[in-house]
Amino acid sequence: MAQSLCDIILHIVFSTKERQGWILPKIEDELYRFIFAVCRKNGCLPIRINGVEDHVHILLQLGKEIAPSKIISEIKSSSSRWIKTKGKEFAGFTWQSGYGAFSVSRPNIDVVMKYIDSQKEHHETISFQDEFRAMLNRAGIVYDEKYLWD
Repeated sequence: MAQSLCDIILHIVFSTKERQGWILPKIEDELYRFIFAVCRKNGCLPIRINGVEDHVHILLQLGKEIAPSKIISEIKSSSSRWIKTKGKEFAGFTWQSGYGAFSVSRPNIDVVMKYIDSQKEHHETISFQDEFRAMLNRAGIVYDEKYLWD
């Protein structure tokens, strides 16, 4: 085959370090636009980005020339540097070192978009930790609890 083609949709989730509430309303929309631009710059098509004060969800179509770990690293490092430019109050900002990345089939994109869109309502009744454990369990990912929360 002369062409390289792929269709890899990922639902990426990561938290601020120690789940600190750094993602304030005054920077939230701008942060999501920044992450959107980082995705595009790296050949990925962002589909949906949203979250709450301590974590983000990103749904994207992975570019054919970048590994999931590379785009996640680029998003986290670039956005961390960007957030620190938003004022002295953000000088100590950091993301957690890990992340979750879950494959999404095309027929389920709308369901995941709705889920991401409803984060604020969703987290009125469930913690990030419980949400993340449920996502890992649903995906059948084996994990050690002591390494989830750095």
